[in-house]
Amino acid sequence: MMHLWQGEILDDTQARVRLADLGALAQRELAAPLPPSVVLDACAALGAQIADASSPLRARLGFLEPTTIEALAASLSRDTLEGRLLRELGDRVDPFRLRRPDAHHPVYEAWAPLGVLVHVAPGNAPAAGALSVVEGLLTGNMNVLKTASGHHEASVTLLSALAEADPTGILAQRIIVLSFSSRRQDWWEALCPHADGLAVWGGEEAVSSLSALAPPGCRVVAWGHRLSFAYLTEEAARDAGTLAAVAADACALDQQACSSPQVVYLDTEDFAKVTALAEDLADHLAARPAPWLADPAPGAGPSEAEWAEIATVQRVAELEEHLGLTRVYADPRGGWRVLADRRPALSASPLYRSLWIKPLPRGRIGEVLRPLRRYLQTAAVAGTPAEVAELSRRLITAGVTRITSCGHMIDGYPSEPHDGLYPLQRYARRVSVRRTEEDYRHLAALDDLLPQPEPIRPSGLPLIGKAEVQRALAHLPREAAQLSFQSGGSSGAPALSAYTYRDYTDQMRAVADGLLAAGFEPATERVANLFVGGNMYGGFLSFFTSLEHLGAAQLPIGVPANPDYALIADLVIRHRATTLFGMPSHLWRLLHEQREAFLAYGGIRSLYYGGEHFHPAQRAVLREDFGITTIRSATYGSTDLGPLGYQCLHCTGSVHHLHSSLIDAEIIDLDHDRPAAPGEVGRIVLTSLLRTGQHLRRYEIGDLGRLLPGRCACGSLLPRVELLGRYGDVIRVGSRSFHYQTFVDALATHADYAGDVQVRVDWHRDRERLTVLIDPTAAHSCDATTARAALGRGVAHLDLACTEGLMSVAARAIAPEEFTRAASSGKIVRVVDMRG
Repeated sequence: MMHLWQGEILDDTQARVRLADLGALAQRELAAPLPPSVVLDACAALGAQIADASSPLRARLGFLEPTTIEALAASLSRDTLEGRLLRELGDRVDPFRLRRPDAHHPVYEAWAPLGVLVHVAPGNAPAAGALSVVEGLLTGNMNVLKTASGHHEASVTLLSALAEADPTGILAQRIIVLSFSSRRQDWWEALCPHADGLAVWGGEEAVSSLSALAPPGCRVVAWGHRLSFAYLTEEAARDAGTLAAVAADACALDQQACSSPQVVYLDTEDFAKVTALAEDLADHLAARPAPWLADPAPGAGPSEAEWAEIATVQRVAELEEHLGLTRVYADPRGGWRVLADRRPALSASPLYRSLWIKPLPRGRIGEVLRPLRRYLQTAAVAGTPAEVAELSRRLITAGVTRITSCGHMIDGYPSEPHDGLYPLQRYARRVSVRRTEEDYRHLAALDDLLPQPEPIRPSGLPLIGKAEVQRALAHLPREAAQLSFQSGGSSGAPALSAYTYRDYTDQMRAVADGLLAAGFEPATERVANLFVGGNMYGGFLSFFTSLEHLGAAQLPIGVPANPDYALIADLVIRHRATTLFGMPSHLWRLLHEQREAFLAYGGIRSLYYGGEHFHPAQRAVLREDFGITTIRSATYGSTDLGPLGYQCLHCTGSVHHLHSSLIDAEIIDLDHDRPAAPGEVGRIVLTSLLRTGQHLRRYEIGDLGRLLPGRCACGSLLPRVELLGRYGDVIRVGSRSFHYQTFVDALATHADYAGDVQVRVDWHRDRERLTVLIDPTAAHSCDATTARAALGRGVAHLDLACTEGLMSVAARAIAPEEFTRAASSGKIVRVVDMRG
C-alpha cells in the first residue's frame, strides 16, 4: 500500500515509522494557527479546476460520476465554504480569533481545533473522505484520513491537488492519507492513540471498536448508517408526478446513500390502498431500467452477497403473501422490486431499487418511529403545505433530522446539517478567556496582540484606480451587488461601490471593534448619530449598524443635505446625548451655530468623527470652549473599500491601526510603481481581502501615508499607518506645488483660525489665481486681511511665486453655506479647480 504523508508518497514501512512520531509532529504543526483564508483560497482554486471540463485534474477524476464531480466543485467554492463558516461557526472571517461576543464585557470566545483529527472514510461515497479533510482543515486540525477500500485514488488525487493549490505550503503539512485494510488491528492501534477526534463513517460495531482504541477525552463523531423513507398522504399518493419523484429517489445511486428511501409510508390503515400504491410505484420503477442490467460493467450493480440478500428478502416476502401480510411486485430480470407490507415497523431494504410500502397513519408516527430515532435521517414528505407542516413536526419529534420534497432526497444545500449536526462544530471546540483587569477594557480581540501572518501578495498585479473599478461594475454579478453605496464626491465625481450583506456585516463589526479600541464605552455612552444619510451615502447607515453591534444607546438623528442645526441641537439636548458621531465640518458648525444651547447643556463629552479630519487648533477650541474630553476618529475608511482602520487610545493625529483581516496595505513610491523605502511617505495601495464580488486588488485610494514599525503602546501588533493627505490635495499652480494642509496649518499657526478652509484655483486675466476661503463665524479675530498675511508667512514660496508674476493669491471670508460641498455627504470640497 502507498500512503500520502505531508506531500510525500510513502510505503507501509516508512508510514509506520512516521506514525510512531505523529503526536510530536502534530504538536509542532498545530503551534501555528491555520488561517481560514489559506484554506478558502486553495479550495476555490481546486473547485475551479474540477469544474473545468478541460483541466488535467478533471481528466484524472474521470472515474467519478458526473453528479459527484458537480457536487465536489460546488462544495469547494468560496461562497459555499464562507457560508459554512458563517452558518456553523458564526464567523466567515476568522472564527478562531478570540474576540468579544458582547462588547460590554471583557470575555473573549473563539473556536479552536480539536488537534489530530482522524477521518475513517465510507465505502459508498468516494469523495466523502476528502471533503471531511477539507472540513478538518477549515477547523484548523491536523488531519489523518484512512481511506476506504477502492477509494484511495480519489482521496489522494483530490488532496494532493488541494495541497498544490496552496502557495503557502501549509495545507500539505496538515494532510496525511493512509491506506490499509480495516482488518489490520496493528495499524489501528498505532493510529488511534494519537487522535483528539475520530470522525467515523460506519456501523455501530466499527464505531465501538475504534472508540475503544481512542485515548480518554477523544471526541468520537459517528456518521453511522441511517434509514430514510418517504411519507405520502392519500391524495399525494394519487399524483403521478409525486410517484415519479419517489421512484427517482429510489433509483438515484441505487439507494446507496443514507438519504435514499428504503420505505414508502402511506397515511392510512387500509392495506388495499397500500397495495394500490405499491402497484403504481412498480410501474414507475419499470419505466426506469437499471443501467447495470443492460451493461453489466465490472463493479456495477449488486455483488454476489448483495444479490443473495435481495433474493432472500424477496423470497421471504413472497412466502408471507400466503399469510396475507405482504404483496410482492418485482422485475423478472431483477432490476427492481416493490414489497407491500401491512406491518408499519420500519424495515431496512436490500437496496438496489428495493422499496417497502407500508401503512402508517399520522397519529401513530411517534409510536412506530421513535424507538428507532437514533437511526432516522431523511423523510421525503408529500401533501398540502398545511399537511407538510404538521407531518414535519411529527416526524422531527419522532427523530427524523431532515425533511425534503420527493425527488430531492439525496440533494443537499450549502451549510446543511449532517445527521442533525453541524460538522464544523463537531470538528472544533469552543474556548473562552475572561479577564477582569482594566488593561482589557478597550481590547476587542486578544489576537491583535500577537504577531500577524504575512499577507500573500500575488505577483504581477497592476495598480488600479477609481476609473478601472467603476468600469468593472458593469460586469459584476447581480448577487455580488446586494447593497450599493455612492461616495460623497468630495474628491471627484460620486462613485458607486457594491457589497454583499456578508461584506457589509463583517466590515461594520470591524468598525465596532475599532470604536471599542478607541475608548468608546458602549455600556454608558448615549450617541447622537449625526453622520449624513440618504442619496445612497453610507455614513449614517454604517455607524447605525456598528453601534447596533456594540449594543450602544443611539439617537439616529442624521444630517440632511441642508441641515437645520437648531432642530438637531434640540434633539441632541432633549434626549440627553453624551456623544456625537459625525463629520467634522457638520459637528463644528452645529456646536458653533448652537453654541449657547450646548454650553448651557454641558453634557457632550465625546466626539467621534469620520470622512474628514479635525485640525489641532479645532480640537483645542472644542476642549477649551465646550469641555469635550474625547475627540477621536471613529474610523478610517472609504465608500469603495469600506472601513480600513481605527484609532486606539494611543494613536494620535492621523495615525490609525489597519483592519488587517479586511485589507492589506502597501506603500508605493510617490513617483514610481515600486515599494517605498521603509518608513518613507508614499501612495497608499490597498487590497480588499474579503469582498465577495467586487475584487479590489492593489487599489490606489488616493491617500498619502507611511507605515509605522513596531508594537503600538496599546499592545497591538496590527499594522499602523500615518495618513498624510491626499494626492488631490496637492495643487500645481504658478509652476509650484502646494499642499492643501499647508494652508490649513498656516492659518491655524499665524491667524489662530480653526474653521473650514477651501482652496479655489481659477484664471484671472493672464495668470492663475489661488483663493483661500474661510468662515468668519469660526474665528471673529481672523478676517481676509489677517488670513492673507498668515498664508504669506506660513506657506513656503507662496509670496515668491506672486512676486515673480506667476500667480496671484487672495483670501476671502464667505458664509458657511457658500462653501462648495459634495452633494451626497455635505463634506467641504478641499480643492476646487476651476481652470478648465
